[in-house]
Amino acid sequence: MSNKEILLRLYEVMRPYRLKLFIAMISMICVAGFTGTQAYLVKDLLDKIFMEKDTFYLKLLPIVVIVIFFLKGIVYYIYTILLEQVGQSVIKDFRVNIFNHIHKQSLTFFGSMPTGTLMSRIISDVALLQQAVSNALVGVIRDFFQVVILLGVVFYMNWRLAMISFVVLPVAAFPIIKFGRLFRKLSTSTQEETAHVSNILHETITGNRIVKAFCKEEYEGNRFLEQVRRLFTLTMKDAKYRCMQHPLMEFIGGIAIAAIIWFGGLQVIDGTATPGTFFAFLTALIAAYEPVKGVTRINSTIQQGLAAATRVFSILDVEPEIQDKKNATQLAPFASEIELKDLNFQYNHEAPVLKNINLTVPIGEALAIVGPSGGGKTTLTNLIPRFLEIKDGAILIDGTDIRDVTVTSLRNQISMVTQQTILFNDTVRNNIAYGEENSSLDRIIEAAKAAHAFDFIEALPQGFDTIIGESGARLSGGQRQRLSIARAIFKNAPILILDEATSALDTESEREVQKALENLMKDRTTFVIAHRLSTIKNADRIVVVKDGEIIEEGTHDNLIARRGEYELLYNMQYK
Repeated sequence: MSNKEILLRLYEVMRPYRLKLFIAMISMICVAGFTGTQAYLVKDLLDKIFMEKDTFYLKLLPIVVIVIFFLKGIVYYIYTILLEQVGQSVIKDFRVNIFNHIHKQSLTFFGSMPTGTLMSRIISDVALLQQAVSNALVGVIRDFFQVVILLGVVFYMNWRLAMISFVVLPVAAFPIIKFGRLFRKLSTSTQEETAHVSNILHETITGNRIVKAFCKEEYEGNRFLEQVRRLFTLTMKDAKYRCMQHPLMEFIGGIAIAAIIWFGGLQVIDGTATPGTFFAFLTALIAAYEPVKGVTRINSTIQQGLAAATRVFSILDVEPEIQDKKNATQLAPFASEIELKDLNFQYNHEAPVLKNINLTVPIGEALAIVGPSGGGKTTLTNLIPRFLEIKDGAILIDGTDIRDVTVTSLRNQISMVTQQTILFNDTVRNNIAYGEENSSLDRIIEAAKAAHAFDFIEALPQGFDTIIGESGARLSGGQRQRLSIARAIFKNAPILILDEATSALDTESEREVQKALENLMKDRTTFVIAHRLSTIKNADRIVVVKDGEIIEEGTHDNLIARRGEYELLYNMQYK
C-alpha cells in the first residue's frame, strides 16, 4: 500500500472532524505568521533602537512583542487542543472499528490469525497510529506553514541571501527521505516482533497450568527472552538512525549559516545591507531551519505510523466470509424441522471434512452425534449457526435456507454449551444474563436452579454478585459448566447444540451437569456431540460420523444390535 493510498484512507477516517481540522489549520497559519513577525522585529530592534536610538520604538516595541506572544499563545492552545481531540477521536474510531470488524469474521479467520497478533493490531499499532496522527502529522503541517512564511520574510528582506536556502533545503531533504525508508522497513519488522511477544504472553498466561505442570518456566522464560532480544535489536537499530539524524542536520545547518555569515557580512561591510536587516534575516532563516530539523525528529514516528496504518488497514480489508445477503429476511420462530441437505465441507483447499451429509431433525428431537475424533462432528454443528460458511449443499430450518436469513435472527434461536467453557471476568449474574444486564434477578435465579447451580452460587462470598475471575478461574470445572448451562437456559432458544459438554468432568461433577443438561434439553431440538456414550443412551436418535460421512443411524439398542461401528466404540469404552 503506497503512502498516497494510506493518507487518502486516513483522510476519509478524519472527514467527520473537518471543521475542527480547518480551525486548527487557520490557527497554525496564525502561529507561523506570528513567528515570522517575531523574526522581522529583530530588524527594527537593531536598526531603530540600538543603531538610531529611537525612543518611540523603544516604547512601542516591547508592547508589540507582548501582544504578539499573547496572541501566539492563544492560537497555539487552540490548534494543539483541537488536533489532540481529533487524533484521540480517530484512534477511538479505529479501535472500535477493528474490534467490531474482527467479531464479524468466521471461525476460519480466528484459526489463521493468532490472538496475540490481533491484540497487537488493536493496541500497539493503533497507538503508533495515534502518535503519527496526533503529533507527527500535526507537526509536519505546522512546520510547513512556518517554513513557508519565514522564507517569505527572508525573501522580502534580502532575496540574494535567500537563494542560499534553495541550496540548503534540498540537501537537508535527502537524509529525511533516506532515513524515512529505513524507518518504514524497521517499523514493519518491529511490529511483527511485537506481535510475536504478544502471542507468547497470551499462550503462556492462558496456559500457565501446563507450563507449571511440565516445569517449563525456565524454558518459556528463555523463549520469551529470545523474542524480546530480537525486538530489542530492531528497536536499537531504529534508535541508532534516529540519533544519527539530528547531528547530520545540525552539520548541514552549520554549513548554511557559515555561508550566510560570510556572504551577509560582505554586504554589511560594503554598505548594501544594514546590521538589523542581516540579523533579522539570520534569525528568520534559523527559525525556518528549525522546523526542517523537526521533520527529521518526527520522521521516524511518521514512518512507524504509516507502517502501522498498513497493518491496521490489512485487518480492516479482510472481508467477512459470513455476511447477510442483500435481501436477507428474519428467521421465523422454529416450528417444524431442521434439514441438512447434500452437505459437503472442506477448510480452504484441504481434504473434505464432511461428505454428502443428509439429515432431517424434527422439532423436539434429541439427536446424538458420535464417532472417532477428527470425523467432522464439531464442524457439522458449527455449520448450523453459520460459524462456518456452507459452500456445497444447504441447511434448511422449516424449509428456509439459513443463508437467506439474517445471521442475528438465526443465532438468536440457537444456544450452545461446549467442552471449553467460556465465561467472562464478571459477576455470576452478568455471566448468566450475558449481554442483558437489566434482566430481573428472579429470572436469573430460575435459570440457575434449573442448571443445578443455585446452591453453589449462594455459597459464594457475594452470591450472584461475585466476580468469578478470568474464564471462571475461581470456580471448579463442574461449577463453570453448570454456569454455562444456566446461561443457555436463560437464553431460552428452541435449538440447542451440546459439544462434548461433560467430557472434561469427573464422575460426580458429570452427574450434576447431566441433571442440568436434562433440564436444558426439555422441549428443545438438541444436537449432542459426545465421546462418553453413556451420556447419550437415551437420545431419540444417534448418528455415527466417520471420515466425514454418516455411516450408521438409529437408537442405542438398534445400533448395538447391528454390531457395527457404534458397538465397536461402545465396547472400547465399557468392555
